[in-house]
Amino acid sequence: MNEERQTNALDPRVTPSAIVRHLDQYVIGQDEAKKTLAVAVYAHYQKLALSRDSGLEITKSNVLLVGPTGTGKTLLCESLARLLKVPFVTADATSLAQSRYVNDEIQAILERLHDKAEGEVTRTQHGIVFIDEIDKLKSASAASDRGPSGESVQHALLKIMEGAPVRLASGEYLDTTHVLFICGGAFVGLNAIMANNQGFGFVATSEDENRRMLERLNERVKPTDLVEFGLIPEFSGRLTTVARLRDLSRDMLVRIMTEPRNCIYRQFQAILKVQGVELVVAP
Repeated sequence: MNEERQTNALDPRVTPSAIVRHLDQYVIGQDEAKKTLAVAVYAHYQKLALSRDSGLEITKSNVLLVGPTGTGKTLLCESLARLLKVPFVTADATSLAQSRYVNDEIQAILERLHDKAEGEVTRTQHGIVFIDEIDKLKSASAASDRGPSGESVQHALLKIMEGAPVRLASGEYLDTTHVLFICGGAFVGLNAIMANNQGFGFVATSEDENRRMLERLNERVKPTDLVEFGLIPEFSGRLTTVARLRDLSRDMLVRIMTEPRNCIYRQFQAILKVQGVELVVAP
């Protein structure tokens, strides 16, 4: 096994702009989210290389993707991991909150990551875990009645996000210090919290203008906004990079069907072509 494979050193050709170009082939739109994610992930693996070469302990920057369901959060992460050639798994925060054995469920996530790394602990420690629906760990009333289930899951996740040794079924120990955690969620109601905290008022002349002004207002999510939403301060503090994903327009939905390299339209074209059938979809 060569050193590059063993440490998952980032290929010098994989710059933030190269990452964005790769994501453009699979994810339509969401340009700002792509740029934010690309820079964050690039910086993460550069930090790992620096830590390895210099012995410095460098703080990890985990990522939060905020956006409605179906806007491409999971696809962004999958496409990213494919480019970087690192182990990648997804998990659902809702399932964690419903489990009576949260620690066992988290252990299972890391075991799956280990399997994706073909049983190599070093590769596992440089993998990516995407946890979706993280916003479901909030309570109905975050200010006073935060549910113990959601908060306990946040604390359990916080341990591995900060870096903790985990004993695998194989008997080996996995250090999660360098595992990159990307969390995602719709965070319905967060915009209202942000608008209220910024004390911003305006009069819009149209629905489109209203939407554009709200988007400008809500470009940056602050940790205090996430705490007010229902995440515990320690957990929100570990999500140092936040990327916003926008609702998909009608034009974007059409492009999603036809433009990505792995789009469903091209897949069916290829399948039917084998049978001598030409598929053409027209408006």
